[in-house]
Amino acid sequence: MLNWDDFQVLTFDCYGTLIDWEAGIWAALQPVLARHHVDMTTDQALELFGKLESDAERGPFVEYKGVLGMVLQGFGGTLGFAPTLAEVQGFSESVKDWPAFPDSARALQALKKKYKLAIISNVDDDLFAFSAQRLGVQFDWVITAQQARSYKPSHNNFHVAFERIGLPKNQILHVAQSLFHDHAPAKALGLSTVWVDRRHDKAGFGATPPAQAKPDLVVPDLQTLAQQMGLL
Repeated sequence: MLNWDDFQVLTFDCYGTLIDWEAGIWAALQPVLARHHVDMTTDQALELFGKLESDAERGPFVEYKGVLGMVLQGFGGTLGFAPTLAEVQGFSESVKDWPAFPDSARALQALKKKYKLAIISNVDDDLFAFSAQRLGVQFDWVITAQQARSYKPSHNNFHVAFERIGLPKNQILHVAQSLFHDHAPAKALGLSTVWVDRRHDKAGFGATPPAQAKPDLVVPDLQTLAQQMGLL
């Protein structure tokens, strides 16, 4: 059982947890697939995205816009079409348009009353700046993949965060959706975690590869977490 008073800092994954990346991915991807006469369901597309993205992030480091470009090229290679340069560029920058979950801003503002807040996200600095405008709070620390030069589930991203935050791990609570990118490495590093299971009413893992982890608490959304903490 978590004791909320034990923690000074809440660290967050952004995409999938605070920003509805699956809606954003599909909104950017579906028109490309349609132009190339590819017929697949949203779930099929998200599952392929998760595989292609994790493959791209395991290679030599490239910024996230480059990862998304590689993902779209991978869709083409897998499904038999060649995306145009304009399509690759548009998909690479689509993060700017990905929407926040409806409860994210209000819940973050409530959590900010008691805790310092940090982002640990697989993204570029300039792309996160667009997302930050949708989230309505000033984060105390922002650690991006571009800064860490690696992608979660690499432990390096968390080590960069620990160094900047400068507190013992037992005072940090990690809040995230992805078991693969976040909970598995965070638990391996000794962090307490809350799983914001945004896909609780859906089958499968969506845009993240399958993984096993044991979070300390599971909530369906961020509003529920803020309520359980007595801040909403």
